[in-house]
Amino acid sequence: MDAPQDTPTAQFSHTTVLLHETVEGVLNDPNGCYVDGTFGRGGHSRLLLGKLGEQGRLVGIDRDLEAIAAASSGATAITDARFRILHSPFADMRSQLAGLGIEQVQGVLLDLGVSSPQIDNPERGFSFRFNGPLDMRMDTTRGESAADFLARADERQIAEVIRNYGEERFAVQIAKALVARRESGSPVRSTDELSEVVARAVKTREAGQNPATRTFQALRIHVNGELEELEQGLNAALRLLAPGGRLAVISFHSLEDRIVKTFIGAHSKDIVDRRALFAEPKAQPLRAIARIKPSEAEVAANPRARSAVLRVAERTDVPLPVEHLKRRHQRTGG
Repeated sequence: MDAPQDTPTAQFSHTTVLLHETVEGVLNDPNGCYVDGTFGRGGHSRLLLGKLGEQGRLVGIDRDLEAIAAASSGATAITDARFRILHSPFADMRSQLAGLGIEQVQGVLLDLGVSSPQIDNPERGFSFRFNGPLDMRMDTTRGESAADFLARADERQIAEVIRNYGEERFAVQIAKALVARRESGSPVRSTDELSEVVARAVKTREAGQNPATRTFQALRIHVNGELEELEQGLNAALRLLAPGGRLAVISFHSLEDRIVKTFIGAHSKDIVDRRALFAEPKAQPLRAIARIKPSEAEVAANPRARSAVLRVAERTDVPLPVEHLKRRHQRTGG
């Protein structure tokens, strides 16, 4: 995600990944309307604003109140009249934009996962590198924390989350250890406590990786419903994009990238009717444009970029399938 400066609203440094590649990928009309669905600290948004024309418009969305504060006040505030910031999950971008009178946009960009300011703040509980409360919520105004989930979930539920979202082969052992600790009267409430339990349960370790890495990832994804939000957000973006509009998505692990790749593929690959061999293939509403990885120089300067993948697709003029239109009709009450 993006890059704040050291200010009261953004005390933790962050370097924007694939900055220029993402902005160049999503920008197709300087006077169009764009959505940054994962504003963070505004690295992509600030560069994009600098490239927009006088009639251009940019809406930033984030569910983290610290990101909203960084965009709204202090030295990092964006005062450009062409910019608006909204507190919301990006999955709700259609309803949020409708409230601004926006029906279509020329571009949507998503920089998925957790940002460095979130990781590096011990109070947020995202990292095993710092001791702090085991929260992990991106929006601290709603939902249950990771500690609350571990305090109520049974062994099977915990194991499924760690296995499915962390791809952790010791998920069952970790779940047993967490439940045993809870039943002993000492439930896990901090990042250090979770790390200690996982370290004892994981018998073999991947070289260079903390044994708790996959468990922390899994709990974060679960607590924030990240994969569900991504699927909903991609569908919302498809319905918002005007013909020629661009979708640019940066993912950082295989679970995210698989969803993005599958979504773009499902809406961009021409469909051939095998019953009519000479018929023209059925065109699709998206056209896949690019898959971009960070350069060696970027990874050397910012190791957190090493797993990033940027995928870019363009909206064609093919109408959306009827079922999409039906759902929209039902939601709007038309």
